[in-house]
This record gives sequence, structure tokens and C-alpha cells, in this order.
Amino acid sequence: MSRLPRVTAPTAEQQAMLDAISSGPRQLADPQIGPFGAWLHSPKLGDKAQALGAMLRYGTSLEPRLSELAILVTARHWMAQFEWTAHAPIAIRQGVAQAVVDAIRVGAIPVFEKADEASLYAFADGLLRHRRVSQAVYDAARGHFGDAGVVELVGIVGYYSLVALTLNAFDVQPRAGAALLE
Repeated sequence: MSRLPRVTAPTAEQQAMLDAISSGPRQLADPQIGPFGAWLHSPKLGDKAQALGAMLRYGTSLEPRLSELAILVTARHWMAQFEWTAHAPIAIRQGVAQAVVDAIRVGAIPVFEKADEASLYAFADGLLRHRRVSQAVYDAARGHFGDAGVVELVGIVGYYSLVALTLNAFDVQPRAGAALLE
């Protein structure tokens, strides 16, 4: 359920947005799921947002494992349950350790076996918590991901913050039975 009604008779602009979502890399059974159902009520914003999201999720220089970790850190920060339940299983399939996912879910600081994950976590968590990162955290991230990767990481955190705020504002509920953020 959501605070916004489902669009049942889309306008031409809304249909174009739905078509773009359906023809892209997401492979969603329902193109109105998650933030897309809310954004459909403003298709000019929604179409631009979904295109940015597709690029940031599928077209960056970061490995999918790292992108999904950044999404989880962002979902945790905003307590976005739908975002969390959608991406936690994907993160695990992409190679993020179950123990890391579990720690983030309960608000604990994860113990990382992979240095690039520790660096990404420090960067994303610092940016969200303190609204900036220290020079040491920045330098470590730049060493792992390069300049483009750091820019893309900021983009992922920013975009998924928009997603989280959309989900939270419009009370988009996660699927039943999923492990929620604590």
C-alpha cells in the first residue's frame, strides 16, 4: 500500500515512463513497484529519476557488489524498509557477506573481510552521517575506486537517498515476511 493511488489509466507521459522502466535493465514484474509508483504521479521527474537510477545501478565503474553495499548503507541511514528488503537479497547474491548485511540491518558497524567494502562503507556512512568525509576516508576511497568511482559512489548515495525519501514519504510498504531494519 501507499499514500498515493496506483495509476490505472496512464497518460501518454506516464506510459512513456512505464515503457522506459519496463524496457530497461530492471526486469520488474510491476513497473509501478517501489518509488516508481509515486514518481509516476509526476512523470517528468519520474522519468529523469528512473533513468539516473538505471545508470547508477547498472552503468557505473563500481562492481555490483559495491553498488549494492552503498544502497544498503543508504537504506539503513534513512530507515527505508522497502529499499532494504528489495536490495539486501541482491547484495548477498552479488557477494556481500551475510554477516555484513546483518550488521548493517541492526545498526552495528560491520566487520569487513574486503578492504574495498570497508572503504566504501566508511565513505558512504560518513557522508550520510556527517554530510562530508575526512581526507583520509576520501583518499582511501579514491585509491580503491578512482576519481570516477568516487563520483559515482556519491551519485548512488544521493540517488538512493531520493528513493528512500520517496518511499518513506509515501509510505511504500515492503513485502510481507522480509527481514526489516531494526
